[in-house]
Amino acid sequence: MSCESPPPFAHKRPAGPVPGIVLARAEPITSPARFALGVAKLDGALGGGLAAARLHELWPAQAEDAPSAAGFAMLMALKAAGNKGAIVWIEQQARQGRLYPPGLAELGIDPARILFVNAPDEKTLLRAAGDVVRSPAPGAAVIVPAGPARLLDLTASRRLTLFAEASGTTAILLRAADPQAPSAATTRWRVAGAPSRALEANAPGSPAFTLDLLRQRGGAPSYGWQLEWDRDRAHFTPLSRDLAADAGGEYLAAG
Repeated sequence: MSCESPPPFAHKRPAGPVPGIVLARAEPITSPARFALGVAKLDGALGGGLAAARLHELWPAQAEDAPSAAGFAMLMALKAAGNKGAIVWIEQQARQGRLYPPGLAELGIDPARILFVNAPDEKTLLRAAGDVVRSPAPGAAVIVPAGPARLLDLTASRRLTLFAEASGTTAILLRAADPQAPSAATTRWRVAGAPSRALEANAPGSPAFTLDLLRQRGGAPSYGWQLEWDRDRAHFTPLSRDLAADAGGEYLAAG
């Protein structure tokens, strides 16, 4: 007969719930709210539009496309904000160029609705961005670093994503160039200017863009989208096939 005691793990577990332990019910996984850009095929490729309360990232295709990328970022923020709150534009001071209020008005954006924040350096920019995105008050936040923005790495993008999900504030990160680095952003875009449709008397047409959706969480990338901005209806429309062909597009956004 053995005199050894049974090992501790041999004892039977008590029947029923263990006193002092509360079992949490699993919360159902819900899809994020979305806002449409206005182009049915692109919104369909995005699963019904861009996810609200998330981080989206974009940059210019070439240095000369920086104004187009800035314009698209602001228009994306306008769509994300809807009628809720201000759009907060958080910019590092070393960046070249500034938003032009009369130009915003031409796009149908009330400059009084934009809150401009200037940060002296990247560290301050990141801190200010966190404070803004953490708040539920803004309609959307656009974060505009200067240069390579090494502090805005994968960890920082994850933190901004968590802040956006918790607060409901959509965040848009406008980089100066392709960061060549991973990101937690829900979508990543490359933006270039496109030829606009001339108006009567050869007046300049509406702003037009060529977009490459390089990454989207849970979806496939797609390239060559050709869009123009309709300021009267405050949404994007497909560029005509002729203009898309001139710009080398793939007709993805044309009807």
